[in-house]
Amino acid sequence: MHSRALLALCCAAFAPLAWAASPASELANPAIDMAAYLRFANEAAAQRETHRVSESEFIRMSGEPGTVVLDARSRQKYDELHVRGAINLSFPDITAASLEETIPSKTTRILIYCNNNFANAPGAFPEKLPPASLNLSTYIALYTYGYRNVYELGPYVDIAASTLKFESYCADRRCEETPLEYDRTERMLRSRIRAGTAMGYR
Repeated sequence: MHSRALLALCCAAFAPLAWAASPASELANPAIDMAAYLRFANEAAAQRETHRVSESEFIRMSGEPGTVVLDARSRQKYDELHVRGAINLSFPDITAASLEETIPSKTTRILIYCNNNFANAPGAFPEKLPPASLNLSTYIALYTYGYRNVYELGPYVDIAASTLKFESYCADRRCEETPLEYDRTERMLRSRIRAGTAMGYR
């Protein structure tokens, strides 16, 4: 009787180990390569150190021929507010095919920015944790796909003091609103939505 109880106890104790020890062949996925990702990430990080630019440099470069300003945020956030002239390719949609269609030449100079570049605009530019900044993911992804002429807006800018020009596909606000006015409007609308008092707002 005691031996049976001991056997049952041993089986229960080792069951999680048996569950965790799945054969490597069952977990193999040639479509996911962590080692290659880390290699590209380290290479991209080294290059990025000399490819971060000031706001004035970003503005100057964006006006030069052959330069693309890329906004990798969601389409919704892009539509709400973005740097004037930027094109949108949302990060989850970045693939070899979408890049080939959007930016065919891998030598094109690409300027990127993200939520974490702009302070005091949490509606249009909600911040992520610094290690999860979209600029980092976007830079690494573009580098991995062979785009090496990429430059990142470096500073953290108060949107009210920014010398960048912004625009919006503003279905739900006055197009002449400043970024700060727009952000205030959006937060008010979201508060009304939560309170159930907003009518016809998507």
